[in-house]
Amino acid sequence: FDISKLRYDKIIIMTDADVDGAHISTLLLTFFYRFMPELIMEGKVYRGLPPLYKVDYEGKRKAKQSRYLFNDFELEKFRKEGHKIIALQRYKGLGEMDADQLWETTLNPESRILAQVSISDTVEADEVTTLLMSSAVPPRRAFIMEEAKYAKLDV
Repeated sequence: FDISKLRYDKIIIMTDADVDGAHISTLLLTFFYRFMPELIMEGKVYRGLPPLYKVDYEGKRKAKQSRYLFNDFELEKFRKEGHKIIALQRYKGLGEMDADQLWETTLNPESRILAQVSISDTVEADEVTTLLMSSAVPPRRAFIMEEAKYAKLDV
């Protein structure tokens, strides 16, 4: 891999906003980390952050307004703020959005949200990547069992 021959400024990983999408994103990031780490080190890899929910609610003067929310925590906070929800749509994936919604939330450079992928500790990143992607099951199982208590599941 020769980064000087790169023809694009950004590589954007766009997956569904659920657990399956996170898994796909992790696999792609592992591929880039293992075979083209320069892309990550040079700040060329991004994750697109699509919303998980669209909420239609009663706004000021009883006018219908819409807002996109990106996870269950944002939805819970929105509910606690006392908004009167008219409609709530949960996107199972990017394919459930119509073209206008997809453009507005994930494709339009003016309104999309991108998270630049970076590595703060390359030694730790290498150790965890090796542990999770190796064929050695017992250490991976122990790691997952230990870290599972910190998981926030989207069930």
